[in-house]
Amino acid sequence: MSDTKLAKPELAVIEVKGMTRESFIMRGAIAAGSVYGLSTVSPFVREAMAQGGDGDIGILNFALTLEFLEAAFYTQALQKVKGLSGDVKEVATQLQADETAHVEGLTGAIKEAGGQPTKAPGVDFGKAFASQASFLETAQTFEDLGVGAYNGAGPMIKDKATLGTAGSIVQIEGRHAGVIRLLRGEQISPSAFDKGLQMQEVLDAAKPFIKA
Repeated sequence: MSDTKLAKPELAVIEVKGMTRESFIMRGAIAAGSVYGLSTVSPFVREAMAQGGDGDIGILNFALTLEFLEAAFYTQALQKVKGLSGDVKEVATQLQADETAHVEGLTGAIKEAGGQPTKAPGVDFGKAFASQASFLETAQTFEDLGVGAYNGAGPMIKDKATLGTAGSIVQIEGRHAGVIRLLRGEQISPSAFDKGLQMQEVLDAAKPFIKA
């Protein structure tokens, strides 16, 4: 996997300035319910509401939901995309293993912190597996989304161990994003610094792939 220059964590503070850890979680919970309907994202909404006084666990559960999506995406891609080239198949296999490990790691971190891990959401990747090109395009969406989500949430994390877990994952997500761009013939790092995404932005991008 190719290394890429990662965003400076302090720059992400600009994107979430003025938002407390609790409002980050609660705003995401409210947005999730309004965008998808409570039946679609109720596990996350319930977790966010329940952990209103313990934002770290809510943030980890939100990250876990994204990792569930990514792990399912690569698992299905390896089964459904026809004619993957050798390099693309090798990368997809590695990314599937990494995202599965992220799910396991976040699940363990949440339990260790005394929280209840959210359940995997239903997924529908539409036409993402119609061709190698559409697979790579969707993969780039997911990897960029993951990096932005972790960058945005980082400044809101209070516990150092939790921050370490998130930091160890975002580095790998950044490498994923770089290698996917390389496979698509694009610039590996289009900007020297990356921005953090607010939860609403993450939810909007994930919406097409979550089903009730």
